[in-house]
Amino acid sequence: MAAENHNRAMCAFSQVRAVTTGWIVDFMFLSLCRRFKEGKFEEFNEIIQTLEAVTECPAKELHEDKTMICAFLARVMHGKQLDVQFEENEDMLPLMSAAKIWADIEHTVAERRVFIDVLELLFVQSVAVCLISDQISHACLALKWFEKNHTLSQNLCSKVSSMVRKKDPRDPPLNSYSFPRLLETIQTYLDAYLEKNPSDYLVKEATKMLQASPESEKSEDDLTQDDLTQDGATARRQTKTSEQERTKRRKRPSVFTSSSTTKRKLLPTNFMEEWEIDSCRKPFLSVKRIPESDVSQVTSKSMETSSILKRRKSPRKWTDKLDRHLKRGVKRHGVGKWAQMLLDADLDFEGRTGVMLKDRWRILMKYQG
Repeated sequence: MAAENHNRAMCAFSQVRAVTTGWIVDFMFLSLCRRFKEGKFEEFNEIIQTLEAVTECPAKELHEDKTMICAFLARVMHGKQLDVQFEENEDMLPLMSAAKIWADIEHTVAERRVFIDVLELLFVQSVAVCLISDQISHACLALKWFEKNHTLSQNLCSKVSSMVRKKDPRDPPLNSYSFPRLLETIQTYLDAYLEKNPSDYLVKEATKMLQASPESEKSEDDLTQDDLTQDGATARRQTKTSEQERTKRRKRPSVFTSSSTTKRKLLPTNFMEEWEIDSCRKPFLSVKRIPESDVSQVTSKSMETSSILKRRKSPRKWTDKLDRHLKRGVKRHGVGKWAQMLLDADLDFEGRTGVMLKDRWRILMKYQG
């Protein structure tokens, strides 16, 4: 009898755990969408790490769509950084990897036009960011990869080919395919998805509890009604909104400031497309930084068959040079702006992460004190 009761209790707990995990995933997904819209790069990456751990549960397949969307957003968030890597194939740039996932989550896109618009914007920007960085070989690779693996307008392909020949990422015919427009279109997609798939249960319950607490204080990060879904979908579903709620709303930036980061591990997904052999591996959700010396290398192999297998340099001990760069970065950007320092072209931290910079700075301050 005791064993039977124990088994029933364990069964009940596993069910409770599954439901609770679903709520947590919803909350993290909602938070991630919010940080993506606000362009808060470091907070976005912190949420990715937490979500990654949560989705390692046995019921992770129940949340596959949302984890796939998060993986897609992570790649777009790092879209301008050519020295970050999400897949084993180092030829696969962040926006190219994003296009792979975008094709896999097509069923989550409500409007066909939005799906096509995002795919075309990913195509143009994958090439444009390479040209801006003078990485012509990578631009050619991205062009050929998209033409081979996606169905695109012949007219658009011709324009992008012309842009590559001219080596001009600001070719007038493609001005409308900008990175800000890519972000705005993705935000439109997120709005529609969240309206159809509300993920705000925990947010609503926490908000009710805080509002009922006499000790709660208003902070600059307080949630408005729009924040409950991060997309305004809840506001559209409501028939009335009080004047008090209207005064609480504040305008949030719609375009994020691009930044850079180091190695994380992407969320697991499965792809139905016939990509290359290594496409059967689980794509990463987080990124790893490729040394600057490797990014600047130009491969002479065929664009169709090349598979660049660069060796990562293991991080070396902190040197006086690195300390000087760190002090210069703090003086230029301020304490805590680790992501901006990593993005600064004048500062070479040899593959260090923002966390490493933070820890090293604490050590320096301790010795100086």
